[in-house]
Amino acid sequence: MTQDELKALVGQAALKYVVPGEIVGVGTGSTVNKFIDALATMKDQIKGAVSSSEASTVRLKALGIPVFDSNEVESLSVYIDGADEIDHQGHMVKGGGAALTREKIVAAQSKQFVCIADESKLVDALGAFPLPVEVIPMATARVMRQFAAMGGRAVVRMKDGQALVTDNGQHIVDVKGLKITDPVAFETEVSQWPGVVTVGVFAWQKAQVCLLGTSQGVKTLNF
Repeated sequence: MTQDELKALVGQAALKYVVPGEIVGVGTGSTVNKFIDALATMKDQIKGAVSSSEASTVRLKALGIPVFDSNEVESLSVYIDGADEIDHQGHMVKGGGAALTREKIVAAQSKQFVCIADESKLVDALGAFPLPVEVIPMATARVMRQFAAMGGRAVVRMKDGQALVTDNGQHIVDVKGLKITDPVAFETEVSQWPGVVTVGVFAWQKAQVCLLGTSQGVKTLNF
């Protein structure tokens, strides 16, 4: 199967984790888009969604799924999102779609995180995918120097010749050359750096379940 077909497969498989009558947390990205399309087939069975990005909100509303502000919802039974990398403990690197801050917020208010991904995203150690870090613009150069001191090579993410601006009005720094062997400690440390809004390591908000699209079908990993 193609990567696109694998994404559709796990998007469909994630429907069984959606609790009828409740509000579902919805992530961001190409795999999640497949889930949103599948979710539309049962939209009459749910109250709506809390979305982690403007792009997902637009797609949900276009399919007739109500979108709630996260402040209107005390907790969510499930959050369904993709990952750029996921290890064998459920720790992830996320933020390739620049929505990491809102993704982490929605994940934090959810009782269960279900990651949907194709098998290319499963890794033994995080770090091969450039690590996204959302930063306040005035801190960009100093944060990049801090990553350089730990052996990373950081660049500002660009769009149309200018620094990309997130839904939150901030910039993204992508860091190559890291091998993240202790994701919890790494996330804890970098989160304390002044100017860092969110680091794209999801260790405190890790996945409890990963639906992995493989050539043999959907493989369920429980953490």
